[in-house]
Amino acid sequence: MPAWWFIPVIFAFLLSTLLAPMIRGVALRFGVIDSPDGGRKVHKTPTPLLGGLAIAGSFAVVTISILCSSNVLTSGAIGIQHFIGFFIGIAILVIGGVVDDRFTVSAKYSMMVFLLASLAAILGGIDVAKLTNPFGGIIVLAPIAASIVAFVWITAMTMTTKLLDGVDGLASSVSLVGALMIASLALTPTYFQSDVALLALIFSGSIFGFLLWNWYPAKIFLGESGSTVLGFTIGVLSVIAGSKMATALLVLGIPAIDVALVALRRWRKGKNPFTTADRGHLHLMLQDAGLSHRGVTLCYSMLALLFGVTTLVFASWQKVIALAVLGLIAVIGIETLAKYTEKRGGL
Repeated sequence: MPAWWFIPVIFAFLLSTLLAPMIRGVALRFGVIDSPDGGRKVHKTPTPLLGGLAIAGSFAVVTISILCSSNVLTSGAIGIQHFIGFFIGIAILVIGGVVDDRFTVSAKYSMMVFLLASLAAILGGIDVAKLTNPFGGIIVLAPIAASIVAFVWITAMTMTTKLLDGVDGLASSVSLVGALMIASLALTPTYFQSDVALLALIFSGSIFGFLLWNWYPAKIFLGESGSTVLGFTIGVLSVIAGSKMATALLVLGIPAIDVALVALRRWRKGKNPFTTADRGHLHLMLQDAGLSHRGVTLCYSMLALLFGVTTLVFASWQKVIALAVLGLIAVIGIETLAKYTEKRGGL
């Protein structure tokens, strides 16, 4: 890794760290605040939203500065058209998220924003052209199939981190692990992609700078724009990194499985899987079981790091086994905890 890479990464970190308190002041000034309700919102004091602007802003400023001054980010498989689609998608999520934070819009509106952002990325040429066959070889997808797979994947990642954002520092910490794992994988001799690695490291710096303000007790929350930009960016990075979706799945596997199980549980009860609000998510049930804010965040982060590291040492077929083990552990653990919580009247 070139020594000069530390400059943009540190700059992204410092800019995010400086932007967070400024945005906090703006949120307080205009009343964009998340107040505790005694239910799903268990924080003790009203807390400003819009924190995702610090991450998106610092990431965009540093990345665009590099794009304008050199070709280091476009000398590989990533072209300028990919960045255009990528940043248009981020802009859609930021604008839509700020509106949601300020006026609390419907779930249908939020879903429309997710879909538009993913569509922007796809129109920019971000797609899954091929998949690694875990048993050997490459699976080449037809153009339409490549776009559909990428669209579904990016949208799913966006929703995963949005729903993960329920505990101070949780979505930020897990996404930081995801970005670092993608960067580490892109720096290995087998998959060497310097453009992807630098982009992921800049994003990591932006997240880490904000996390200093988002760690429990949080001074500012991600808000809708921040929680969605995290998943969207991880989703895009894993696609442009040569369809390294297994890496993202191993890091975000537990939150993704949790989202699927919550939706299934609500559907079985005759409720809308996507608009119903309850304490059925794993991070909330862990809190109900007595785990602290920091404990929940550290637990998720350590598991994400543990399974994420396997992508650096495992072969493709071994990653499939790791995903299967992760899925089995997650399903058994989450469903057992859900039944325990339901018996206590928590669901």
